[in-house]
Amino acid sequence: MSTLGFPVFDSDNHLYETEDAFTRHLPERYNGLFKYVQVNGRTKIAVDNLISEYIPNPTFEVVGRPGALADYFEGNNHEGRTVREIMGNPMRSVDAFRSAGPRLALLDELGLDAALMFPTLASLLEVCLSDDPDLTCTVIHAFNEWLHDEWTFNYADRIFATPIVNPCIVDRGLAEFEWLLDRGAKVVLLRPGPVAGTRGTRSPFLPEFDPFWARVAESGVLVALHASDSGYQRYANDWEGGSRTSVTFKARPFHESVTTGRAINDAITSAVCHGMLSRFPTVKLASVENGGSWATGCLKAMESTYKKMPQEFAEHPRDVFLRNIWINPFWEDYLENLVDLMTPDHILFGSDYPHPEGMAEPLHWATTIGRRHPVEEVHKMMGGNLYGLLGIPSPA
Repeated sequence: MSTLGFPVFDSDNHLYETEDAFTRHLPERYNGLFKYVQVNGRTKIAVDNLISEYIPNPTFEVVGRPGALADYFEGNNHEGRTVREIMGNPMRSVDAFRSAGPRLALLDELGLDAALMFPTLASLLEVCLSDDPDLTCTVIHAFNEWLHDEWTFNYADRIFATPIVNPCIVDRGLAEFEWLLDRGAKVVLLRPGPVAGTRGTRSPFLPEFDPFWARVAESGVLVALHASDSGYQRYANDWEGGSRTSVTFKARPFHESVTTGRAINDAITSAVCHGMLSRFPTVKLASVENGGSWATGCLKAMESTYKKMPQEFAEHPRDVFLRNIWINPFWEDYLENLVDLMTPDHILFGSDYPHPEGMAEPLHWATTIGRRHPVEEVHKMMGGNLYGLLGIPSPA
């Protein structure tokens, strides 16, 4: 496994869903809620008759090669190639992207001792149902059942699939969370965005959701806020018009500039300013695949607000931020400022494997960060921190 001399726990691996991931356990009365349709010769997914462009190929029969977009995200695109041109030729999806057993062997090849395993297609679910909390809860449970069928929530103490939680209806959110705990979940996935409501969306960190967060705190389970379709396309649309969903592969510099880091910034600000993390100071929130460039500005804005109205905070926001938040930066981020802010104890390595925007060779992250940090700090960031967060003994 790891060739680094210490265990490596990847905070950001991905699976590719099968076409029945949303429907296998969905009650029959919802037949037709999810459809695969043909648009200009390409297969797309429609949710409640709305086509989503968030995932360009929802069947995953062919996928981008791991790390194919490295030049793009590192800023090495001097020729001005499109994302599709940089992506190059796709590959056929392999069993290791679909199933836990083959994936375990692939972890060995990559030098990974363990990994959190996030869904891919499911990242578009909740934004499509934001006006129907009851249906949101039903669809999430159906997906979680599929995820447990295919991956379990703890495979061989090495692959930890991340089922979805959403407290939009508190009693149902609590029941779902208990169902996950009963099946061994060590980490859960919360979309960084507002939750569904019949009279408009609202933050999941408001006091009305405290019964849910009290149970999360009691359980000690890690909550991962992984990048998803958080509905922020509407902000770009206010300036540019167009679809309510993002259009993959189309060059949109304004959209890229104003939405990158926006959803996680707002989610963490809400968790702090709406007081959830002070009411439940043992809750652990991990930002995954949102990068790290947002963190400094987020904290500075809250500190400025605190100076104006300290009476509105139970604690100083800096104390809460540095106590309750862990961050998985992008591999291409400038890491030093983030490590200085968070300390090595709150940084999580994640490769985004096998997505094309991730790393083809995950262990390269250790080489990069190891140039400036002693081995004991690299050890923490590459896996030690995550083993501790999940309460799992680190292998020797």
